[in-house]
Amino acid sequence: MDRLGPFGNDPFDKPPCKGCSSYLTEPYIKCAECGPSPFLICLQCFTRGFEYKKHQSDHKYEIMTSDFPVLEPGWTAQEEMALLEAVMDCGFGNWQDVAYQMRTKTKEECESHYMKNFINNPLFSSTLLSMQKTKDSHFADTAIPFKPTDDPPRPTFDSVLSRDMAGYMPARADFMEEFDNYAEWDLKDIDFVDDDSDVLRALKLAVVDIYHSRLRERQRRKKIIRDHGLINLRKFQLLERCYPKEVQEMYDVMRRFARVVGPTEHDKFIESNALEFELRKEIHRLQEYRKAGIKSFCSAKVYDRVKRVREDERRKRTVLSDVLQYIQDSRACQQWLSKQAAIDAGITPPVPMLTVSASGRRSAPPLNLTGLPGTEKLNEREKELCQVVRLVPGAYLEYKQALLNECRRQGGLRLAQARALIKIDVNKTRKIYDFLIKEGYITKA
Repeated sequence: MDRLGPFGNDPFDKPPCKGCSSYLTEPYIKCAECGPSPFLICLQCFTRGFEYKKHQSDHKYEIMTSDFPVLEPGWTAQEEMALLEAVMDCGFGNWQDVAYQMRTKTKEECESHYMKNFINNPLFSSTLLSMQKTKDSHFADTAIPFKPTDDPPRPTFDSVLSRDMAGYMPARADFMEEFDNYAEWDLKDIDFVDDDSDVLRALKLAVVDIYHSRLRERQRRKKIIRDHGLINLRKFQLLERCYPKEVQEMYDVMRRFARVVGPTEHDKFIESNALEFELRKEIHRLQEYRKAGIKSFCSAKVYDRVKRVREDERRKRTVLSDVLQYIQDSRACQQWLSKQAAIDAGITPPVPMLTVSASGRRSAPPLNLTGLPGTEKLNEREKELCQVVRLVPGAYLEYKQALLNECRRQGGLRLAQARALIKIDVNKTRKIYDFLIKEGYITKA
């Protein structure tokens, strides 16, 4: 009985014959009674009545072959698989290369058969459409509603669960500290009496209306938090980290617009931007292949592998700019050469020795920023500051942003506030604070 083999066209993909250990070529025999691993033998061993362990020559068998038409006469199943593999290797549209790899069909035959049966086939298009509808049915068009429970969680005050939920109390649907938490204080001394004048009564009613507007704003903010799933902040942060770095930055910028759209629309917007980023990245990769003269995915794999090797060699190569900053100091130059020799030998470089200045104080050599992440975001003055203070660019950018945010929030910043905000050496904090003041990034309070 004829069956389509579970292996590819390459004979080396199939297990060898159990009888003669030769590579199997179609047609070959599969025992229908031996298992669970398939027992495969060639036709020559089958005609000799080969027996091995539990396999007997009178067992039922199956003839494994792909020499039969599937979609249309004249195209066997083996040729169909060969066509799909050739299109995957050579790329859609390179019919000359596809026909050359198949060797049994012409360029015109490959193109017409592929377009007819795999592109314009209504059976396949309807199948793909139904699969897409099935996939979309798993995702609702609305957010998951919050349903009341008989026994909601009741985290104790200042517990880990309470901090993770930002002080939210599900049993009361309130926070430990609400937005505009002291709005009720304006009403605690108001009392309506019969002898109030019209002006005083209207004033009291205005205060009550203002209180109602503050309550509506509080409820609006709580609704946004519930609808967008922001109660568990840690889970929200883990979800945000699933995106690439560029999409995360855009996510952080667009978060403020979540209050004007629904959670589903906001998530779809973020997902569409993430998809756009992936598509642009893939287009850039394909354009790089085209610029390098690559026309098949097999060549692209070789190109990527050689590119990685070339980049590794470039990182190991001695950088002239590193030498120039130490060339004036013979001792520092010797330390740098020892460090490079240790890196080339594959061992951890020694910790640089502290040099003694003319004043007698020990001072470390300037920090080498070459290859450190975030260096490209710094200007020349900021690079010089990081080298002198011996602060990596990533940490400097984080501290700078924290100080800028605090300065904008308070309208100014004192050195004591900067030291309380940045938990590092006080001397480094002062240098960063003075630098930001001098460059005009922040102002003194």
